[in-house]
Amino acid sequence: MSKVIEQIEQTMQEMKSLAQIASQREGHFITSKVYECHLNCGRVIFREKLLKNGKDGSATIIVPFTKDNRILVVVEPRVFTRKTVGVGFPAGYIEEGEEAVMGAKRELLEETGYNAEEFIKLDEFYQDEGCSSALNRIFLALNCEKVKEQKLDRDEIVKYFECTLDEVLELERRGYIEGANSKLAIMKVKEYWKGR
Repeated sequence: MSKVIEQIEQTMQEMKSLAQIASQREGHFITSKVYECHLNCGRVIFREKLLKNGKDGSATIIVPFTKDNRILVVVEPRVFTRKTVGVGFPAGYIEEGEEAVMGAKRELLEETGYNAEEFIKLDEFYQDEGCSSALNRIFLALNCEKVKEQKLDRDEIVKYFECTLDEVLELERRGYIEGANSKLAIMKVKEYWKGR
């Protein structure tokens, strides 16, 4: 087993948690609105739309390659999953009025302290089109280098690691990378490099 995978496993163990109800109150970050939808065929249906912090929740997922072709992965608490901690790629919400690529640049810098010379959009997809308008974008970030320290939000805990592509694939094979966004990003990166 590689040294970096051992370090990631240790970090996952340190971040392991048990989500407990802090209080019995309504949430404020995730809300929903009910829409009455009139279809062209004359039918009326009702649908509930999820909002995140009052917005659609569109996000970016960034697969950063350093100048020496290592990939940055992040480890962070994912308290509602069975492992309660997840391995994936830097990601975050796109701010209102912000272009997706600018959101990707901002999130990469905040979560890792790295800048990239080039961002390539690999794909976009709806997170959950049945109840959300969140349109996520996957970016490949090339020639990344460390330019400053992380600047995390108050409730963020993010540790990052540099891995080879083989190590990223091994993390996925072992079930450490479980999130759909990261799994799709891996698939899109493999397609991108295969086509070159």
